[in-house]
Amino acid sequence: MSPVTERGIVVLGAGPAGAAVALGLRRLGHAVTVLGVPRAFDAIEGVSDRVVAGLRGVGIEAALAAIAEPSPRRATWAGATTALNSERLVDRAAFDRLLWQELQEHGVECIAARVLRWQSGEHDKHGEVGHTLQIQRPDETQPTTLRARFVVEARGRLAPHPPQGVTRGPETVALLWRGQGAAGGKAGSAVESLPGGWAWCARLPGGAVALQLTVDPSAIALPPRAQLGAFVRERLSTVEAALPFLDTAATEVHALARTSGAVLAPEVCGATWLRVGDAAMAADPLSGNGIFQSLSSALQAPMVVHTLLKHPADAPHARRFHTERVQGLFQRFARIGRDFYAQEQRWAGQPFWAARRAWPDAQPAHAAEGDGPPRIEQRPVVDRDRIRLAEALVTADQPLGIWHVDGVEVAPLWRAAQSAPGREVEALAPLLGGSLEKAQSALRWLRAQGGL
Repeated sequence: MSPVTERGIVVLGAGPAGAAVALGLRRLGHAVTVLGVPRAFDAIEGVSDRVVAGLRGVGIEAALAAIAEPSPRRATWAGATTALNSERLVDRAAFDRLLWQELQEHGVECIAARVLRWQSGEHDKHGEVGHTLQIQRPDETQPTTLRARFVVEARGRLAPHPPQGVTRGPETVALLWRGQGAAGGKAGSAVESLPGGWAWCARLPGGAVALQLTVDPSAIALPPRAQLGAFVRERLSTVEAALPFLDTAATEVHALARTSGAVLAPEVCGATWLRVGDAAMAADPLSGNGIFQSLSSALQAPMVVHTLLKHPADAPHARRFHTERVQGLFQRFARIGRDFYAQEQRWAGQPFWAARRAWPDAQPAHAAEGDGPPRIEQRPVVDRDRIRLAEALVTADQPLGIWHVDGVEVAPLWRAAQSAPGREVEALAPLLGGSLEKAQSALRWLRAQGGL
């Protein structure tokens, strides 16, 4: 029988989402153990400046060295070619290695291991319901058993889902080719729409090249894995945006196919477990903001976990808070992707485009001003280190409610402005401790939401 060791909070996965949760929980005083394994492939991804700001905001600094400075991005979409935007390219293998080291420097216990079995619902020696994890370290012949009080699932798209209840978008697969060319080439990226999908290509300053072809697997005959690299390069050999990246001297590092469709787990929060990042909801990679989407559901997760463990009276509010936000993010990202697909009219009748321009529904991604009057509701909010109920202003574009704007509680300000519409902002300032600047900022937001 393998030895059993006790842990408090165990995070499965050491990517950006898992790291954000682990670091946040450390700041709240929790002991955290992260279980992770190296990525099965070496990827290049594109991120925006807001991703860098988000990573820095959760305390990640050293790993940012793997993210390059902004480089030009060429986009050919809907019959037009633009080269006005830029993105930061990141070598994920280097980024993940630095992130693993940085977690340990912040006091997070990191164990390189794969989870073989996860059983929930057992009572520990204190009578509390916990989890039993059987893990396999690469340098040990026998598995180890960990018993944890709380588990955060952050293994991305590799996280297992229950057999039923999963919400999925159109079936999508990304065919990836990674090569290594000569150093010194110009860094940059390009995206182009195609009749049966779309392509994204990138080159790092050191000569690493990535080619990605996104297609519907039901509409294309995929070759055996050994021939996948040649298949991707041949398919992209006539794509104008890909030509600068088809370095004939580049050596193939690997080629593989990955599922990349939108996925929403049926449940994302329980009494002693939580799903974050792509393990909770994964969006279509079209926007090129996979890390941003992954972080979106992880940034406030530490306060959710802290509430579940330390403030049981507010546990229902914490579970509602996390569930509503994950589901809301999924719907918003899905609708934004739908609208982006709908811009491409040249192949609107092709199966790939027809399916994606109609999913998930016909609702707008962003509600228009005046779609519904603002109202005050009791909603779960983040109050420092916990989730609790508070009065929030619910609007058409903010259906989950807004509690604060620039540190100002919105509900009492909205009430005061509604009761006396003619009052000047100076008259409302005493409601905010005499801060005229904050009153002006909050009132500007209310007007933009149609609240005044």
